[in-house]
Amino acid sequence: MQLGAFSISLAVKDLAASRAFYEALGFSKFGGQADQGWLILKSGDTIIGLFQGMFEKNMLTFNPGWDQNAQDTDPFEDVRRIQARLKAAGLSLDVEADPESDGPAQIVLTDPDGNPVLIDQHR
Repeated sequence: MQLGAFSISLAVKDLAASRAFYEALGFSKFGGQADQGWLILKSGDTIIGLFQGMFEKNMLTFNPGWDQNAQDTDPFEDVRRIQARLKAAGLSLDVEADPESDGPAQIVLTDPDGNPVLIDQHR
């Protein structure tokens, strides 16, 4: 199964303070809109998303169809196919994509320790 680019999405209390902290660790802005409460930071191939007021818990994030530079990869495994494979493996999903749709969609599941896993396809 090809899940695409990986990042950690952090639920932060103070976007500016978190940005300053991670920039001190060598990360730099890669994307996002601070005025909307979110930024994507990158150091090498490591990506951290900072999100203020958007969700309660930190989560693992995968982006099918993207590499670590947010560039399209082809071919890629569509999130609906990933969803079908996960369900066939007996995993339950908290959020499902419409299996009849195409294009951007997302699914969410929770690991055995309560960590949310977001599989977020932008293409």
